[in-house]
Amino acid sequence: MNILAKLYRVRDRVRDELGAMGMASIVLFIGAALFMTLVLQPLKDKNRVLAARAGAMSDAPSAAATPNEKLAAVYQYLAKPEAATDWLAKLYAIGRATGVELQSASYKTQGAAGRLERYEMTIPLTGSYTQMREFLKRALVEIPVLSLDQVTLKREHRREGMLQAELRLTLHMVKP
Repeated sequence: MNILAKLYRVRDRVRDELGAMGMASIVLFIGAALFMTLVLQPLKDKNRVLAARAGAMSDAPSAAATPNEKLAAVYQYLAKPEAATDWLAKLYAIGRATGVELQSASYKTQGAAGRLERYEMTIPLTGSYTQMREFLKRALVEIPVLSLDQVTLKREHRREGMLQAELRLTLHMVKP
């Protein structure tokens, strides 16, 4: 009890000397120190880990790279050994796997002055909204040279579960 009584006397003396504003300042200082230790420091640590993970996962060239190096990185990313027919077969297989009905499509080759070729496709398909979303998600993940340019959805009747869609997709490929 003797030690406890001494601590109370020290506390009372400090309170008398500092006053209410001084005590409030000390409480705020202790609160800020606790906030920094318990909240900000773990967030900083997590941010460092996520930044390191993002840097390791990124295939993109650094911001300090020259425009020619960035362009070379794009060409390297788009240079795949598969031909356009291989990508189309994969797209058709994804459609079958997700349950959407791919109908006849129209294809058009757009040659560019550079090293890229674009195969523009307009594909009508039928399926539920969930099936179409899954088809697009898988197609864009599994075919890295594919881009989605436009989606048009149409439903004949309000209560009907099947949608008719027209997709405009483009294969971006490096000329051989």
